Amino acid sequence: MDTGGLSVLDERIAGCRACPRLVEWREEVARTKRAAFADWTYWGRPVPGFGPPDARLLIVGLAPAAHGGNRTGRMFTGDRSGDVLYRALYDVGLASQPTAVRVDDGLELYGVRVTSPVHCAPPENKPTPAERDTCRSWLAQELGLLRPTLRAVVVLGAFGWQAALPAFAAAGWTVPRPRPAFAHGGHVTLGASDDGPALHLFGCFHVSQRNTFTGRLTPEMLREVLRTAADTAGLPAR
Repeated sequence: MDTGGLSVLDERIAGCRACPRLVEWREEVARTKRAAFADWTYWGRPVPGFGPPDARLLIVGLAPAAHGGNRTGRMFTGDRSGDVLYRALYDVGLASQPTAVRVDDGLELYGVRVTSPVHCAPPENKPTPAERDTCRSWLAQELGLLRPTLRAVVVLGAFGWQAALPAFAAAGWTVPRPRPAFAHGGHVTLGASDDGPALHLFGCFHVSQRNTFTGRLTPEMLREVLRTAADTAGLPAR
């Protein structure tokens, strides 16, 4: 298991400047800030994945929030989507605490890693297809490094689902044709092209404010998907 390789990958991701529109936006947000965070020094760079290098479960989101991950430098940290996600992970026994405020807050994930198909905060939370495709190689490399232990993935939302499927294929799993459609609670098993362990793919509505405020995604719905995925990955969950 190449744990050092994941640290190197994270550093390379944090230094990426491949998408001019995203570079300009993330850095502009870091300069102008939000009034509530005026005393912060924003991260203002691509946000790498977060969690142990031997994770058995991966959670794939969309992209960092402008004043969340783009501010704090850690996935789903410092925004309301992260509040919902990490609370649920804590509730099912996969996180050391229910909150994620800043990178030095002591949060640990147990057997779980969190990442996204786009590592820069995009304007209006909407990456372009070209930006999604440009960033895909980072996810494929991350999946490749996690492959020795990775057994299940929870993808949050249809955009992440569509972006991640080609990355699974690039990392050595077989994606069915036609490609499986996204559905909350959906479960697809991806076989390994080299006869290695299969990967269990679960769909879940994104933890966006739109979904959580309207009740499209409730805390119990999220916990149910996480428990099922954790159990499938061989992780203890409560």
